[in-house]
Amino acid sequence: MRNNLAADGILPDELEGRLRELGEVDIVAGIPSYNNARTIGQVVRAVAAGLEKYFPERRALIVNSDGGSTDGTREAVLGAEVDPDALLLVLHRMSTVQRISTPYHGVAGKGSAFRTIFAAAHRLNAKACVVVDSDLRSITPHWVELLAGPILERDFDYIAPYYQRHKFDGTITNGIIYPITRALFSKRVRQPIGGEFGFSGRLATRYLEKKDVWDTDVARFGIDIWMTLTAIAEGFRVGQAYLGAKLHNAKDPGADLTQMFQQVVGSLFGLLETYEGLWQSANGSEPVPSFGFPFEVGTEPVAINVERMIRAFDQGIRDLRELYQAILAATTLEALTAAAQKTGEEFRLPDALWVNVVYEFAAAYHMKAIDRSHLLLALVPLYLGRTASFVLEVRDSGAVEVEQRIEKLCEVFESEKPYLAARWGRASGKEEVYASSDGKGSSGTA
Repeated sequence: MRNNLAADGILPDELEGRLRELGEVDIVAGIPSYNNARTIGQVVRAVAAGLEKYFPERRALIVNSDGGSTDGTREAVLGAEVDPDALLLVLHRMSTVQRISTPYHGVAGKGSAFRTIFAAAHRLNAKACVVVDSDLRSITPHWVELLAGPILERDFDYIAPYYQRHKFDGTITNGIIYPITRALFSKRVRQPIGGEFGFSGRLATRYLEKKDVWDTDVARFGIDIWMTLTAIAEGFRVGQAYLGAKLHNAKDPGADLTQMFQQVVGSLFGLLETYEGLWQSANGSEPVPSFGFPFEVGTEPVAINVERMIRAFDQGIRDLRELYQAILAATTLEALTAAAQKTGEEFRLPDALWVNVVYEFAAAYHMKAIDRSHLLLALVPLYLGRTASFVLEVRDSGAVEVEQRIEKLCEVFESEKPYLAARWGRASGKEEVYASSDGKGSSGTA
């Protein structure tokens, strides 16, 4: 495969030639970017310092894979005062259509930027790769050692990050992605879509071999969950590293995360199809090996507008009822309608109800009950309602209490897994009846 990267359109001819001149390296550190001039210089300096301090005998290369920034990101990378021979900039020009199609122009192509990093690692026969987000404000050189060390010294293939985050940050992770990773793929990887990862050269090659995903949402925001679940499902050695606080440009989930939500959750549901045989037969969950020393750190507050999220939930229940009737069990829709009658501090979406919503949407996605893009959009108001409920519930709770609350939700996802399996089986004619914890049977009308 190493001879076909340019021919396959993965690497431009010029870049292919540059990599050939470099020969081989031990570590590739990748930094995907789009209009991150304000933060990327510090990220590059931290990565370079980490490579020099913790791996002085290893040959390393920093690859900045940029989506066509116009704010001086490239100049910030070049001005970061690191060895120019250990720095490679790759510019991905984006068409006008691509720019218009998403408000997160280059970031919407994050997966494509990662693909270039995979290809560079493969071409250079790298033993380990580290990727970090370019909007980080809390990165330290030690992150490089924590992410790459287990790959180089302990023969791990994939190291996910484990952070301290504000209790209102990472709502997609806490409400859907972590619980499903744990319940269906049996590994307690706390931050499956964290943005910072270490992985082996052989895993990078495996990612490249999967040529059917790069025209999907995996090439956008879906890349992180795809990387994590592919590593787990295909038997690579997976661990996580405690990195302390993650300080970055966090967003209000009620205002900013709709497109990310669609791409991440759509990729997750697609992976449930890809690895159906695995999760159908898996039971329970187990911790993964952890590296680094957990310690208490301060986090930055995340502004959240609960009232706006509840209004979005209420409007979704009113306006999308016909769609929900094609996706949800009648008892689920009835419970959601009842929840919409509550306002303010009394508003709640209980765990069991939320878990059944997610599982029913996953099964409907599999059955193609409606257009998949419409289905994912229809889930957004319900996710906002669940997020509002969570915020109201933990508003006065400390970090330990919040983590315990998330673990409780995960246990419900695990216990309700047979409910997903039963609804999922209907697509192939394998009708089953399963009584969920709410007492409703899965063979009821969707």
